Formats: sequence, structure tokens, C-alpha cells
Amino acid sequence: MRILSRKNHEREKPATDFESAPAPVGEEPITVEEPAVAEEQAVVDEQSVAEEQVNQAAPAEPATPAEPAAVPVEEELAEVEEAAAAEETEIRLKAADLLAPSRRDLSDHLKPVTPEQPVDMAEVISFANQKGGVAKTTSTLNLAVALSELGNRVLCIDLDPQGNLTMSQGIDPDKCEKSMYDVLVDDLPISEVIAHREIDIAVASIDLAGAEIAMSTKIGRERSLERALKEIHSEYDYICIDTPPSLGLLTINALTASSKVIVPVQCEYLSMRGLVQLQSTLKMIQENLNPNVHIEGILPTMFDSRTLHAREAVSILEENFGDLVFKSRIRKAVKFAEAPVRGASVLKYDPESRAASYYRNLAKEVLSDGSS
Repeated sequence: MRILSRKNHEREKPATDFESAPAPVGEEPITVEEPAVAEEQAVVDEQSVAEEQVNQAAPAEPATPAEPAAVPVEEELAEVEEAAAAEETEIRLKAADLLAPSRRDLSDHLKPVTPEQPVDMAEVISFANQKGGVAKTTSTLNLAVALSELGNRVLCIDLDPQGNLTMSQGIDPDKCEKSMYDVLVDDLPISEVIAHREIDIAVASIDLAGAEIAMSTKIGRERSLERALKEIHSEYDYICIDTPPSLGLLTINALTASSKVIVPVQCEYLSMRGLVQLQSTLKMIQENLNPNVHIEGILPTMFDSRTLHAREAVSILEENFGDLVFKSRIRKAVKFAEAPVRGASVLKYDPESRAASYYRNLAKEVLSDGSS
């Protein structure tokens, strides 16, 4: 009985130390924390709580900028549609500008339109006849001076290799360093070969005799003079061109650059026959090079009313060409031979002579309606 009570007493006795009882077989022993470990854990917990309180009291550091939030699909689609609409509007504006540049600014429609001032263009007149000795040079110079007397700015161009027009103004063609040859062949500005005498004159030299051969391989050779005149078109009212007695390349250049042609015709039968060939050449030029050139008039020269042959020649001209024949008659006069010796026109050499009056009357007829 005593043994049983002792066993019961040991079985009911609580454990007063921290030693673990042996674990039953098949079970893991239960580990009990030591008092020092528990105290350390309590200290760590107290430090964590303190740090957390400090962090909450301290001002927050600036946050690192986050990546932009994704744009909603609806907003992205709206932006795409808006950009497409702007691009389409820009394309339409560009197309409108091509069709009507004035639409670039609507206010332009409200402003009064100032018309462009017309550029003054010189009237270019060629004196042409393939027959020589019909007073082409005399008529070119004296008509030019008569037009100048009436207040016009006039230029004479000497395209005859003989240089008679140049000599008629007291200039020696053999001493000209530059001439119309350089203008036509080497594209020298025509202003560099213009001499100032009674009227301005673009001088010629004997070199012009070789101009046609030198120009034979040049592209657009028929328009060489026309291109050269663009430089000075606005500086003159009339440009009078003296051509050689042929229908070669020099004469074609003159006709291509001209708006009008005056045909001096000696009052003789043989001189009039050349008109037919000149008309054929002029028609070819109208069809291929210059549709605006036309015959301004036919000028009877060296007219001697005392001879029946001269009077009949004028009648034939009037029967065949009607109003194209000028009313003015350039009669024979010794003054026409004397004036070039003095390097002057007959209007300067003897202003009061009948010879001078012939060309003054012709100038008035040329200016009377501009299309006679």
C-alpha cells in the first residue's frame, strides 16, 4: 500500500525545473526556450516597434516617378483618329494650294488685286531684201534717226558683214574688237558691242562673214539674236536691224527676232522679182520659228518720177501688194551718198533737205497706226 501511494505522489508531483522529461518512445522531444533567448527576442521586438514609430514620424522621401499608366484603349483610338483627321486636312490644303494658290490665305480674296505692270518691249523691225543696192542700210539708219527725233529710244543693229551701217556712223569696222559676230557665235552680251552715236548702234565687223559657218553646229542657231535681245528689250522703243543681201542664217536670225519687216524695193523690175522669194522665206519662218512676224510695208526707194519705168514699177507694186506699199517714196538724192562720208545720217548732215523729209514722213507713217 505504501508503494502505490508513493507512485501516485510522484505521478501527481509537478515539474519544478526546466529539465525536460524523457520523451515517450516514438515522439520528438519538446524543446523549451531558455530564459536568455526569450529576453533577446523581446529586445529585438522592442527595437522593431521603435524603428517603425520613427519611420512613421519622419517625412516621407520623394517617391521615384513611376512609369506612366497605360493609356486606355478608347483614348488611344481617339488620338489616332484625331491625328488621321489632321493629316487628311493638311493633304486637302496642299491640293487646294496646287489648284488655287490664292486660297492659302482667305484674306487674299478680300484684298484688291494689283495687276502686274506690263514690261515695255521694243518693236523690232528688220529691213530685208536679198537683192543688194536697194537702200536697206540708208533706210535703216535714217528711219531710226527720224524715230529718235520723235522722242523714241532707238537701237540699230548691223548684221551686214560689209559693215556699211557701222561706217555710216563714223566707226571703222576693222577696228572693232568686239562685234555682232561675238554676240551671235560666242553669246557675248549685246550691250558690250553697242556704240553711242546719233543713235545707239550694235556694230558689225568683217568677222560676220564667217558667222554662218561658225554657227552651223550651234543648237538653236536661228534664235541666237532673239536670245541676245532679251537683255535690252526694255531699254528701247524700236530696234532696227540691217540685214545682209541674202536669205542666209543672219537674215533668218533677224526675221526670227522681229515682229515687223520693211522691204526696201528699188523701183526697177529686177528688184521686185526678189519679193516672191522673200515671201516664201517669211512664210517658212512664220510656220516654224516666229508666227508673229509680218511685213510692215514695202518701201519704194530710188524713185525717179521722171522715168516711165520707175512709175510703172510703183504701179505694179501697188497692184500686187495694195496697202502694203508705203505712201512715202524715197526719191533719188545726192545727199544720201554724201552723208555717210561725214559719218552721219542725212537728217543730221542736211536736216532741211528734201532727202531728210522723206524719212521723216516715213517715220510718221510707221507710227500712224502701228500696223500699216
